[in-house]
Amino acid sequence: MAEREIMYRDALREALDEEMARNHEVFIIGEGIAERGGSYKVTEGLLSKYGAGRVRDTPIAEAGMIGVGVGAAIAGSRPVVEILYVDFAMLGMDMIVNQAAKFRLMTGGEGRVPFVMRTQGGTGGGVAAQHSQSLEALFYHIPGLRVVMPSTPADAKGLLKYALRQDDPVMFLEHKHLYMTKGHVPEGEHIVEFGVGDIKRAGTDVTVIAWSNMIPRTLAAAEELEKQGISVEVIDPRTLVPLDREMIMNSVLKTRRAVIVQEANRRGGVASDIASIIQEEAFYELDAPVEIVAGLDIPVPFNLTLEAASVPQKEDVIAAVRRSLHLDAVSQAAE
Repeated sequence: MAEREIMYRDALREALDEEMARNHEVFIIGEGIAERGGSYKVTEGLLSKYGAGRVRDTPIAEAGMIGVGVGAAIAGSRPVVEILYVDFAMLGMDMIVNQAAKFRLMTGGEGRVPFVMRTQGGTGGGVAAQHSQSLEALFYHIPGLRVVMPSTPADAKGLLKYALRQDDPVMFLEHKHLYMTKGHVPEGEHIVEFGVGDIKRAGTDVTVIAWSNMIPRTLAAAEELEKQGISVEVIDPRTLVPLDREMIMNSVLKTRRAVIVQEANRRGGVASDIASIIQEEAFYELDAPVEIVAGLDIPVPFNLTLEAASVPQKEDVIAAVRRSLHLDAVSQAAE
């Protein structure tokens, strides 16, 4: 299949366009997503193609638009609700957690909620504590929700197309720093199933598990470590729910070491849960404790320098890998 290099935001638009053409039940609502094309230009051009009935601006009322989306999904449509910042999804948590996530169970398996919430999170640009959070752990904790965090344009397109064909609510979490990144995306139909991770870089010495914007930083760290003679395998789960435990465990059993990188603050994070899975299933196979590299347990600072210091950087990943290999301890002992 032929490939071309396109931006992450363009890959998302292609997915929406193709699925709207394929299924007339798919529609989009959100703040400024129609004439303006969205703050990140993901929905640009869709209004003129599909009309105001299927690409509709909303007031600044996140609880209202999430409620409309969940209700429309239960009624048989396939809504895509765009929330500008994941921080603002907190205003609609009752509809997400108590309605969408539980509807299938409470109807004896007969009800369906084909609801997709597209939103973005993470640090970058100094937009402060209420516009910079990484809140995937909140959705990860709720049974009934699917949690998707693509790191590349190809994954973004393939996963979004798959999400729009599911009958369960999907939290589709993008990152503000990834929209203008470029990558190879296959032409034509491109689907990435949930629960299938991807090895972004093969290696033999240490397994590093990361997602979203931590993938580019982890890959940069892996390149630097290769110059030091260290081979790093980088695993991207792509979806946190469902999680590709088999891929993670196969890699960890091969390298016998694991480092987990998340942008979110550490306390109560997804990384801690993945670490517990590795410890339970491979404790006696490990040559070092599982390392977690995570954001600080503080609100994200407004100041750019402090913001960068509050979340993992390439150097933090390098240090964790070296700790896992006991290299710094060896060098200190030699001194």
